[in-house]
Amino acid sequence: MSSPDSTVWWARAVRPARPPLPVGLMVRAAVGMAVPLTVGLLTHRLDLGVFAGLGAMHATMNDRAEPGGPRAARIGTAVLASAVGMLIGTALQHADVDGLVLGFALTLTAFASGALSATGPRGSAAGMLLLVSAALGSGMPLPQPWWAAAPMMPVGAAFVVLLGLPAGAPNRPAADPRDRALAAAYEALGRTLADLGGPRAAGSRQVLTARLNQLQDLLDTGHRGVRNRRGVRDHRGVRNRRGLMYEAALAATEAATGLLWAHRPVPPEVARVPDRLAAAVRRGGGEVSVPDWRPDTPSRQALDVALRAAADTVAGRDARLGTAPEPPPDPWRLRARLLSRGSTRYGLRVALCIAVGSAVTANYPLSKSYWVPMTIAFVLKPDLGSVFLRAVSRSIGTVFGVAVTAALLMATTDEWALTAMAALCVALLPYATAAHYGLNTVVMTPMALILLQLGGQSGAAEFRPRLLDSVLASAIVLLFGYLLWPERPRHRIEPRLVAATTALRAYLDAVVADATPRSTSPGDPTPRDPGGENVTSEDTTAEGATPEPGTAQVWLRRTAYRSLADARQEVRQGLSEPPPTGRLAELWLPATAALERLGGAVAAFAAQIRYGGRVPDPAEVDRVHRSLDELAAAARAHQPPATPAGPNAPVSPTAPHDPTRSALGRAAEELETLLRRT
Repeated sequence: MSSPDSTVWWARAVRPARPPLPVGLMVRAAVGMAVPLTVGLLTHRLDLGVFAGLGAMHATMNDRAEPGGPRAARIGTAVLASAVGMLIGTALQHADVDGLVLGFALTLTAFASGALSATGPRGSAAGMLLLVSAALGSGMPLPQPWWAAAPMMPVGAAFVVLLGLPAGAPNRPAADPRDRALAAAYEALGRTLADLGGPRAAGSRQVLTARLNQLQDLLDTGHRGVRNRRGVRDHRGVRNRRGLMYEAALAATEAATGLLWAHRPVPPEVARVPDRLAAAVRRGGGEVSVPDWRPDTPSRQALDVALRAAADTVAGRDARLGTAPEPPPDPWRLRARLLSRGSTRYGLRVALCIAVGSAVTANYPLSKSYWVPMTIAFVLKPDLGSVFLRAVSRSIGTVFGVAVTAALLMATTDEWALTAMAALCVALLPYATAAHYGLNTVVMTPMALILLQLGGQSGAAEFRPRLLDSVLASAIVLLFGYLLWPERPRHRIEPRLVAATTALRAYLDAVVADATPRSTSPGDPTPRDPGGENVTSEDTTAEGATPEPGTAQVWLRRTAYRSLADARQEVRQGLSEPPPTGRLAELWLPATAALERLGGAVAAFAAQIRYGGRVPDPAEVDRVHRSLDELAAAARAHQPPATPAGPNAPVSPTAPHDPTRSALGRAAEELETLLRRT
């Protein structure tokens, strides 16, 4: 089990990620911003061009590399909410309401924004932009006519959507984000196989899980095919080869996870097979050879079968993967419904902060009071990580952002130069957002202030007022939305751990249920066909026959590892906060690592059953069940298990696992050691 990271919390908080440079998104963002502003300048209607540029910016904030339909739906939902918010804000400004009415209206909007934000990722984006645009509309200079501001925003967003449409042949594999994601998943699998037995293997496996999560999202949102007992079909009823390649990747990942747990490397020529599969996917298919390496353990045999099935699917052949035609309900996708307890609670949290901010700005007039609710909306977006970290990063990022803007405006206020600056800032936004929230603020602040300057609001980059607004908003969020709000880190971390333990138990139960009698005796080697390929029970299934019970375990494993990834993400976010939050996250880190190791042990156990003829021992299964139940009960009671010290301290084994010994028995021992109190 990995030891907690010894880095202090503030060092974790400021450490940026190193995402790849999204050149396509950056170019699209720059053009999407520059064209509306340029048209506004040429037609002498810059007042309308600014709002079209604002819509383009909001579209860029929600732009993803995904198929055209889901991408348009994601951007459209967010920008529609943004336009509604702008209509609310500009109507309030046009009516010249007093501070009390404005504060009440923004508070109601904040409740709707928060409730919508808690319904899922798209709701989060739409809810935030609803409030942000309402705040901006209440203070930005109005165009003529005033109501034209809202409809201009979808115009700018539509242009960004059009820029993202594939050029040339739309059926090229390289043009489809799903094929690119599938190739990336195979490449991550190759890195994991290459790192087996080394210190980087666990990190490579986490990257592989993230790539599979992204691929699954794209396949789920980009393909609404009809499923039958033979597999996934597209809208014409043709077998969806992409879905089969994905299922083959899942099978290979399960085998790789078992090998990672068992500390069993594979030959380099085998580890290079996924890279060749990725290259073939990018080409649109082709033959990929798998070496005849004679695997000698159940997990290696499972990997051999999965890689050969993947090669068949990439080449266009019909591989029998033995997976269920349709996965069970996905727990990580079950989102709170609008006005449910969770969404209502979050709506009240946002509304409280906006009400306090409105009261403060009403009694202490600020030069640009709309900056306060806008900042609160950004900081309280529910899926951006730690509220504490965002509040601090927002304040610090605003200092740098305003300083950069002030320096730029001191150099020139020429409208054409400002248009170029706005395009440059929005081009940096996709990378900055992926790297760190503070860097995102450094980029977004100049972009927003330059748009305000172009809209006719002189002095938009005044240093002291903008800094005061941001610090005030961040302080309100920290006090009323973080310290005094009746929610602690356990409301984020511990439910994720309960979900992970539940998913792992379901995965284990499916593996045990799949342990049906085989045609071979427990000690017999797996038979091979004349071509050298292992013959599994799936290979002997008759054409058109109903798949065997338990073939849904691959989807349950996906559920389990996705839940584990969510739990680890919450723990990592907690580690970036000061005590007591950081301390609580550190206490749960060993349990998270133990659950991840259990996932690998169950994968190895499944291979032992399928290829080694092992019969599950009910006593071992009961031991794991008891440990999982105890861990889930500890999470529900907010009591992290005390990590034993000294000779009883849990240590991740470094020696290869003996394939003749039950993987589940060893996993039970590791869990019991973790839960043993001192």
